[in-house]
Amino acid sequence: MAVATDASVAVVGSGLAGFTAYQTLRKGGLEPGEIAVFGTQDDPAAAFRRRAEAIRQREMRSESDGHCLPTTFPGLAVRSAVRRRSPMPVLASVLDRYHPTVEEFLSHVASVRERCGWDESLHSGRIERVRAVEGGFELDGHGRFRHVLLAPGQPGLNRPDELRSDPRAVHAYEPHDYARTVTVVGAGLAAATEWHNALAAGAEVVSVRRREPMRRALNVPREYFSRRGLGSFHRLGPGERAARLRALLAPSYPPGARWDEPLARATAEGRFRVESSVNGSEQVICATGFVRGFHRDSLLARLVDEHALETVDEWIVLAQDGSVPALTDGTRTLALAGPPAQWAFPAADTLAGARYVAHGFLRRIETCRTR
Repeated sequence: MAVATDASVAVVGSGLAGFTAYQTLRKGGLEPGEIAVFGTQDDPAAAFRRRAEAIRQREMRSESDGHCLPTTFPGLAVRSAVRRRSPMPVLASVLDRYHPTVEEFLSHVASVRERCGWDESLHSGRIERVRAVEGGFELDGHGRFRHVLLAPGQPGLNRPDELRSDPRAVHAYEPHDYARTVTVVGAGLAAATEWHNALAAGAEVVSVRRREPMRRALNVPREYFSRRGLGSFHRLGPGERAARLRALLAPSYPPGARWDEPLARATAEGRFRVESSVNGSEQVICATGFVRGFHRDSLLARLVDEHALETVDEWIVLAQDGSVPALTDGTRTLALAGPPAQWAFPAADTLAGARYVAHGFLRRIETCRTR
């Protein structure tokens, strides 16, 4: 059934990437009635909230610019400084040491949602097919739109094959408590958080990992958030770029005593150790993140198949702004946001990445308007 709307712009996905894009479009002059958002969740932070609650996350890995507004400044540190009447959050931000709490971030999302027109633009439903037509795109019988941004989010939780039928196993992003003996499979931020959680609960913890984790503050190095670093990335050939992405997406968690000291104490007490394979623990926590690749998302897999889009390994080949070259021209735009946009922006699954793609999408819309 077609959506009764005069919108010429559609955002497919009602999570944080779609929400951030929506703020950018509104800042660019589009009214709520000109934008149709399709998704299965009214609350753009719903999926993030569930995962954060599951791993007892208290602070964001992102810094002051990890917000859903269209411009980096003023970030969450400035807002926190005003609210607390203290310059400390801003000073910490200057040193890249400001990390908002999860509670602060969720409050920010709720506040922005209340005043931006999101609910007026939102249409409940899952889009299963995007088909290119003259001058735009048909969305699963919901209407024709000239400009479409696909922000489908993560395609699913990654569960090691050997643990799928193991009754002890639970994914880190699913609700769980902790047994007396716990094995955590994985080496990224969720795994590190679960080591600490299980130890704090009094458990004996085993870390099973394929490699030593990278230690860095953000999920990809800071240089890839800069124009120079991104330019260097864009100059890589297809094979080199795919290899670079695989390297950048390796598991990591932040450096520092806050992470290391509890593990050192637990190791000395005989309560924490590293092993190469799953043992006889009462509980196995799969802190193994998400499955990857366009082929794991039915909407994207169908889009690639029906339109013969260029791909390299698990990525759809995109222009530098996140648009799909074969389906974007002077009359229409199809772009990707969130994890599927990593070919254009290595940290596309961050809020900064969502903002980067959203601005490119808005520029395409504005260019079409002036022609």
